Amino acid sequence: MRHPKTLWLLPVLLTGLLTLTPAWHRAPTEVDLALVLAVDVSTSMDPDEQALQRQGYVEAFRSPLVHQAIRTGMLGRIAVTYVEWAGAHPHFQRVIVPWVVLDDPKDSISFADRLAHAPIHRAAGTSISQVIDFSMALFSSGHFRAARQVIDISGDGSNNQGRLVTEARDNAIARGVTINGLPILLKAPDRRENATIDAYYRDCVIGGSGAFMIPIRERERLLTETKNKIVREIAGMEMPGAPIKPVRGQPGTDCDTSEDLWDELIPEPHPPAGGIGQEL
Repeated sequence: MRHPKTLWLLPVLLTGLLTLTPAWHRAPTEVDLALVLAVDVSTSMDPDEQALQRQGYVEAFRSPLVHQAIRTGMLGRIAVTYVEWAGAHPHFQRVIVPWVVLDDPKDSISFADRLAHAPIHRAAGTSISQVIDFSMALFSSGHFRAARQVIDISGDGSNNQGRLVTEARDNAIARGVTINGLPILLKAPDRRENATIDAYYRDCVIGGSGAFMIPIRERERLLTETKNKIVREIAGMEMPGAPIKPVRGQPGTDCDTSEDLWDELIPEPHPPAGGIGQEL
């Protein structure tokens, strides 16, 4: 009886096939938190303000306080991505650092280094509603399963493009996502509604379980408060599964004022055939 000379190759081939199994066949990584850092790069932000804002996130993920906050979680790891955003006409939401799982200080420092070396973009318009929708889509794009999902929005203006910000916020809250805010008030506002951007974020933007915001009124506080905000988000001030905060029925702020002003000043353009894609 003759035996094929290549029979010994069978175990090798099987081992190779198992090694080449696509990542999507593997179980998702369990993490304590999936965090979208959504950072305003609209032209209302001066270049030096944008650079300081970026520096705040870079220094935060280099900080031992953030490293310790990650370690103290139930699983000791989080997933994070960094997004720049501006207007909705055309769509400008750009992933600067894609999803990465951080489970030791080296991972966090590597994330900070990638962020430090990435260019900072600028674009017209302010669409908080669009970046909320964009962030919601990002949650389903990562290969992980998170106990909590948080969108962290920083910016200096109110929504002036896209659908109503409260509609986007309420949809996110209904899906168990928390939205936190870092309203920036470092200079004289260019429109009357931006003079109370902290109240706008409180009434119109943030929401969900444990939602909070930290207004920034002094440049020297931006670096420190950015780090404090991230530590608080990672630590989780409420346990997963805590009751969702109800959306305010009668907010003290007119949440659609800026949309009305934009409609009066600049007619909404019609997109070309085929639509305008989101930038990644």
